Amino acid sequence: MNFHEIRFPASLSFGSIGGPERRTEVVTLANGFEERNTPWAHSRRRYDAGMGLRSLDDVEALVAFFEARQGQLFGFRWKDWSDFKSARPSQEIDGGDQLLGVGDEVRTEFQLVKTYRSGENSYMRPISKPVAGRVHVQVSGDPVQDGVDYEIDLTTGVITFAHPPDLQAEVTAGFEFDVPVRFDIDQIRTSVANFQAGEVPDVPVVEVRV
Repeated sequence: MNFHEIRFPASLSFGSIGGPERRTEVVTLANGFEERNTPWAHSRRRYDAGMGLRSLDDVEALVAFFEARQGQLFGFRWKDWSDFKSARPSQEIDGGDQLLGVGDEVRTEFQLVKTYRSGENSYMRPISKPVAGRVHVQVSGDPVQDGVDYEIDLTTGVITFAHPPDLQAEVTAGFEFDVPVRFDIDQIRTSVANFQAGEVPDVPVVEVRV
């Protein structure tokens, strides 16, 4: 896949605007009722990278990053400052933050996920780009060691245990993560005069499936 395992400068993504989007198909029936369906199992995030620019040096860094990715051709990592860890924004990550699955004495691979809950409903989001050194795993509440008890694939978010967890053992994890994205344009238009006057370029970024 055309993807570079490099993060867009976090100092530039700070202050950007964006978040998740859904695609819902709404059909209004003759009696006035609606039928609603979605072709997407998961939401897709969009951001504006131009909103984080504060100086001409930032513009230069953006253009260099854009050129190195060849526009839309190569994806990259993006830090969503409003949603980048398994815990609440005000809390530190903990190995018990997110339930990944339950052991059956056979399964060795567990995908990192983050569950969003509201009332009785929830959505489980696969996490494919964890941050190196910021993943903590527990089995039945006991911490396990990376490189000894398990391996984490930082390009897919899959945890592989050296030995299958015991029957009914809860596998949990706490982590920080990036969003896999690409530029949604093949052209960046900048103007020194406009930037100094407070106008920033529109640089859309969109999440990609990996």
